[in-house]
This record gives sequence, structure tokens and C-alpha cells, in this order.
Amino acid sequence: MRLAKVRLKNFRCYKEEIGIEIDNLTVIVGKNDAGKSAILDALAIFFEETKIDADDAYTSGDPKDVRIICEFDDLPKSLILDADHPTSLEEEYLLNENGRLEIHKVYNTSLKTPKLSAVYASALHPSAPQRDDLLLLKNNQLKERAKKLGLHVSEVDSRINTELRRLIWNSADELQLKKQEIPLDKETAKQIWDQLSKYLPCYAVFKSDRPSTDQDAEVQDPMKAAVKEALKEKETDLENITKYVEKEVQAIAQKTIDKLNEMDPNLASRLRPQFTPPNWASVFKINLIDDHDVPINKRGSGVRRLILLNFFRAKAEQLATKKGAQNIIYAIEEPETSQHPNNQKMLVQAFYDLSDQPKCQVIITTHTPVMARLLPASCIRYIEIKEDRSRAIHQQDEETYRLAVESLGILSEHDVKIFIGVEGINDINFLKGISHILHQAGEDVINLKQMEEDGKVIFFPLGGTNLTHWASRLRELYRPEFYIFDREVEPPAIPSNQEVVDAINARPNCYACFTSKKEMENYIHPAAIKAALDVDITFSDFDDVPKLVARKIHELSGSDVPWDNLPDNQKKEKERKAKARLNTLAVECMTPELLSASDPRGDVRSWLARIKEMIDNN
Repeated sequence: MRLAKVRLKNFRCYKEEIGIEIDNLTVIVGKNDAGKSAILDALAIFFEETKIDADDAYTSGDPKDVRIICEFDDLPKSLILDADHPTSLEEEYLLNENGRLEIHKVYNTSLKTPKLSAVYASALHPSAPQRDDLLLLKNNQLKERAKKLGLHVSEVDSRINTELRRLIWNSADELQLKKQEIPLDKETAKQIWDQLSKYLPCYAVFKSDRPSTDQDAEVQDPMKAAVKEALKEKETDLENITKYVEKEVQAIAQKTIDKLNEMDPNLASRLRPQFTPPNWASVFKINLIDDHDVPINKRGSGVRRLILLNFFRAKAEQLATKKGAQNIIYAIEEPETSQHPNNQKMLVQAFYDLSDQPKCQVIITTHTPVMARLLPASCIRYIEIKEDRSRAIHQQDEETYRLAVESLGILSEHDVKIFIGVEGINDINFLKGISHILHQAGEDVINLKQMEEDGKVIFFPLGGTNLTHWASRLRELYRPEFYIFDREVEPPAIPSNQEVVDAINARPNCYACFTSKKEMENYIHPAAIKAALDVDITFSDFDDVPKLVARKIHELSGSDVPWDNLPDNQKKEKERKAKARLNTLAVECMTPELLSASDPRGDVRSWLARIKEMIDNN
């Protein structure tokens, strides 16, 4: 199951119910104390990674009705509730009006020990008399209900509750479906929740206030935490070993004293056995060292935190595997903490790639323009603090972008010379890599890699239709704008974005064009691909290069499963990885001569020349 939306009511700073859509990649921005961390913490409580606290209730709200609501899509096709008899959420009328599974968890924080008090599924459920409570009835009660309605239970397998419910529901002239809360923590409905819980994503949160001092053992060396975790899992075994050793040692120690008593009673009377249990964590030593044998606890705080972040990722994946969870949600609070701007850009790429993996979602909170501006605008969520201190969440509209700009200053750098919009992060890597190679070779071209590091160029990985929105957003910023669209289709077919390109080119100080090939990867020479990936491949201008490379790498891997028999999600993941490697490793192997051979029309050089001209004339 995939998290599609989270809603909060009476939780911390959120009094009235408020919701935030969750994509594969979601970036939450807002001023300090806006409630960004509250969203991540609420999810941790919902997924039972932490417990509710008395202070989690809104100060003037009802402490008995603190509500965390999660909506899920990508739902299991079937559930086994009775023996081996399958049913589905749709057949059990447990989906809301949007076809999602909507789970409400209600907490009571008025108790000395706050706790979960109720679990509901809010769904379009039958409200017709005698058909509105079937999920709460046991087998004998369902049989009695069927007989009361004049139904013949012999028509179905009466041992199966799902069969009985279906019989009763199907007999109604009108089920009168309406939105209502179905308790999942009572009677037979508990079984439904037990089954659904197995499909919930694994949730892991990395907090910005995670200890990061040099004295903190976890930050000094995350592997110490790994040792502790491993020991915790074998705690019972270690305790048994300790007891065994203590018993044996105590016995021999006492015998020693008894024997000593025969020779020197006075000395023996002053002795007694004392056993000190071992500190198992100190027994095992493991460290991460670099190629100069420098341990990570001797590195800077930024490096340690970066390693710690990836240790957190590794542990989250390990936990998901143990739980059998098919999906995993990484929630990362202010990942830019202690990181150099170049590392921040690297993290953006990593999170973008991570969120593009099957069954994986990433939620980030940030205060840093670098983090926000390099990600697609569609993933930004802005939390607004209103004058009455209530909150509003803006998402996927023009107001979201405007507020994010004002809050973070995403576009406020005075040194910015030009905005460059492309269709994805991989295209950014292509342009930066090629321009750097040509510049290093002495050609009079702009070095986009260096200019971005100097803050003079801002790239937008916009993705398809987002280009249309960004073109209008940048209009009033009075800086040159340059856009490259993938042609995708072979001439004489007209590209889908032709009208957008025409509209951009009609504006002053703006230029938009298409690749003359299918996409950026088609400009990479086969020799560079061979050098970087050890793959021999030939292709035409409108072949799907990432797909061809992914297929070739798979075939060379010696896998027993033919490419055509792979599941679509595995193919997509392999193509994604191939695309990323083409635009980094293969581009690094390009030379001016190879570019001239693969781009005889000079498209790439003409783009760079146009960008330089626009900057010089601005």
C-alpha cells in the first residue's frame, strides 16, 4: 500500500482537520514552528514507530479526540479473512469516495498514559437496515441475519463470513451507500485490520535534532548502533549465556573457597564470589574507514551526518524486510543540516532517485533554497501560518510556489544570470557534464557545471507538463529563460509541447527549443557508453537508449529470466538506473570529437552558445 494523503485533527498546532497529499517525493516547506515536524511525528505515531504523548493534543482541543488519518492507494487486490477464501476491500465496502483506504486512528491523551482508543475505516458503506453492521457480526450472527431476511444460507458456504456478507448485501434492492466510520478494533472487524496491517508501509523518520555532537556515540560511529541493534535481537540468547557462565563460575568459585577453608578458614571467611555481567557492546568492534585508514569519527560533522543518514536508510530497509513490508517511507527532516551546498545538491539527486524506485516514498522538510529549487514544483507543499495562528496547506497550485519563494527565497539570489528548464534531473547532469568537457577542452562554451556551483545558473527539473507552469511563474523575474523539450516523436510528427514552445518564444528574453533526437541520451556516443558501462550498442535518433542499455546489461548479467519476462516494475527500475548512469558515467567519457560524431547537426553546442548569448546580452 502507498500513502496518498495524511490528515490531522486536534494534533499539536493543527486544531481543525487539515490534509496534505503525499507523492512518491514530497517536500514540505514553511517558516519555523509552522508544523512541518508535526506531520512527520504524526506519521511515526500512526505507523507505531513512536507513542502518542500528552503534549501532542492541541492545547485547547479535546484531548480524547486526537486524530491521525491516513489514506492509501495501490491497495492489495485481495485479502484472506476466512480460511483460504479471498475477498477485497471493494467487496467489503471499505473504500472511500476516491477509491482509497482511509484509516482513522483516534488517541486519548487525557489518560495518565495516553493511548490509541479507536481505529476506523471511513468508507462508502451500506447504511440500509440489516445491512449496515455485517462486518461486526460473527458467523452465527450472520446466519441468523440471513434467515431473518428470508435468505437461504445453503446457497453459499455458510462457514465463510465473506460469503454470508455477500449473500446479504446482494439481496438488497438498495444498499444506500454513504460515508461512515467502520470500527476495525471491535468484533470480527479486528481480523480485517490484522490483515491490512501486514500491507502497511514501513515508516522511518530521520530527525534534524538527532544528536550530532562529537561526543555522541552514534554520530561518532553509526556502526556502534548497528552492534547494539544486533545484540538487542539476540538479547535472550546472550542472557542465557550470561546465566550459564555465571552459574558455572559461581560453582567453581564456591568450591575454591570451600577448599581454601580447609587450609585457611580465616582467609576463606573473607572471600565471596562476585560476578560482573559482560558489556556485550564493548566486545564487538567494527568501524568504517576511508582509503587512508581514517575512521569516520575523525571526519567532519557533515561527513558523519551524511554517513549517519545512509545508515538510517540501511536500517530502514532492513526493518522493512523483517516486517515483510512491501513499501517503505523515508521521512527526513532538514537533510541539508551540516551539509555543504554541493552535498545538498547530491542529496537532492539521491532523494529524487530514491523516490523513483518502486514501492518507495520520500518525505522531506527543508529550509534551504538549494534543496527546494532543484526538485519538481509538483512535490512542494507549503504550510502557511495565518494571523489567527491556524494553518493552511498549499499544494500543487500557483499560490504554493509563490509562498515557497517568499519563505525560502528560492529565486532571490542576486547573482543568478539565467533559468534553464529541462525535463528531468538526468538532463541537468547531461548539460553540466557536456559543457564542462567542452570547456576543459578549450572550446568557447559556457561551463554550466561551474556556473551552477557559483549560483549563476538555476536549473529546474520540471518534468513534462510542469514546464508549462514554470514558464508563467518565471515571467516576472526579469532574467533570461532557456528551455529544452524532448522531441520524443520523429518528424514530421508535431511534438506534444509545440504550443508551449511557441508561447515561450513569443515572450521577450526567453527561448525554447526541442531536441532534434528523441531525448538527451541519444546524443551520447556508443563509444562513451562502451567505455563507461562496457556495453556494445548501436541506436538511431529515436530509439529508447536507456531501455536498450538496460536490456543489454540485464542480458549480460547472466540472469535466467529473459528481459521480456521481467515484471514491468523491474524493467522500469533497470531503465531508471541505466538513464542515470548514461547521463553521469557515460557523459564523463564523452570527448569533443565523440560529440561531433554523435551530434552532426551541432544541437548541443548551439544550445550552449544560445545560453551564453542570452547571459551576455542580459
